[in-house]
Amino acid sequence: MSMPPPEQPSCAADEPEAAAARAVGEKDAARAVGEKAAARAVGEADAARAVGEASASDVRGVDHARIERAVREILLAVGENPDREGLLQTPARVARMYAEMFSGLHQDPRVHLRTAFTEKYDEVVLVRDIAFHSVCEHHLLPFMGRAHIGYIPDGRVLGLSKLARIVDVVSRRPQVQERLTETIAELLVEQLGAKGVAVVVEAVHTCMTIRGVRKPGSECVTSAMKGLFRSNVSSRAEVLSLIYGRRTT
Repeated sequence: MSMPPPEQPSCAADEPEAAAARAVGEKDAARAVGEKAAARAVGEADAARAVGEASASDVRGVDHARIERAVREILLAVGENPDREGLLQTPARVARMYAEMFSGLHQDPRVHLRTAFTEKYDEVVLVRDIAFHSVCEHHLLPFMGRAHIGYIPDGRVLGLSKLARIVDVVSRRPQVQERLTETIAELLVEQLGAKGVAVVVEAVHTCMTIRGVRKPGSECVTSAMKGLFRSNVSSRAEVLSLIYGRRTT
């Protein structure tokens, strides 16, 4: 007499448990995928931020590694420990700072003067209070202030923002204020062919406010007058009145 085959365990009862396990596994997998995606997004954002910061400061022609070595030597020379926590990244920060502050050494301000517009206008055009910062070449300390630029067109006018861009490029170099003023004026004469150019720069120099003579509140004023503003007294008086006339102090 043959024995009946043993009963196979029914998988019907196991299906809910298996389905639940699969659901948990899928949920964990989805969570893991989501976490990986989030991590990738954060990583990509950090990378993009790093690239943006590097592109903003990594100026062609600036030897970052050499600056870092020099800054480390300066820290040692003044008796500091460049390996302590607060100074570990200082040489790299200073290198990026110099690349930014001296970026004008590797830019041609004339590119901002290539586009001018034909206009029948022969009176004064003035943009005043253009903020800037530069670095004194004697002590490598900053000086900052305002530039006022006026010109009398000879049939061609510039977009007003171009004057501010010229100041930005020329100021981001080690220099003295006198050269900064003269350079801006000469650029407008040569590239725009204006009948008259007036540049007045007012600045506070930290090399004489925080060291040496230590005279806070002192201000240096320089001017460069070209063309009609140099030869014609009334034209010069007009542009200076436009610059200073609205001041009450």
